[in-house]
Amino acid sequence: MLTPKKVKHRKWHKGRRRNRNVATTRTTISFGQYALKSEGLAWVSSRQIEAGRRAMTRFIKRGGKIWIRIFPDKPITAKGGTVVMGSGKGPVDHYVAVVRAGTIIYEISGVDESIAREAMRLAAHKFPMKTKFIVKH
Repeated sequence: MLTPKKVKHRKWHKGRRRNRNVATTRTTISFGQYALKSEGLAWVSSRQIEAGRRAMTRFIKRGGKIWIRIFPDKPITAKGGTVVMGSGKGPVDHYVAVVRAGTIIYEISGVDESIAREAMRLAAHKFPMKTKFIVKH
């Protein structure tokens, strides 16, 4: 699974939305011919990214090329279920990527459009937001 080698701070604040619903970066297809684009805002964990990549790779039978355009760099902390209130923030549990509407998640090339569409559909089922299949013109 994807995890950063180093982060500036071990534990981060959650952050606030502040009307930043729409992505400003990673909004166009850069590498492949087909892409999966986010239509909503969500935190995507490294497990979800890996599950989507595996679903795509298995469907295209290791043909073509896949690019992952998001990276989980935000640490999320969690405390145990039976821990009482207080005693500080919990340890880092996992990492997430903050995905806004319009962000390209995966790109693929080297396969037919029908195969790419089905592979992206399988990957889209792994994510907590709506997605859209797009083609480079």
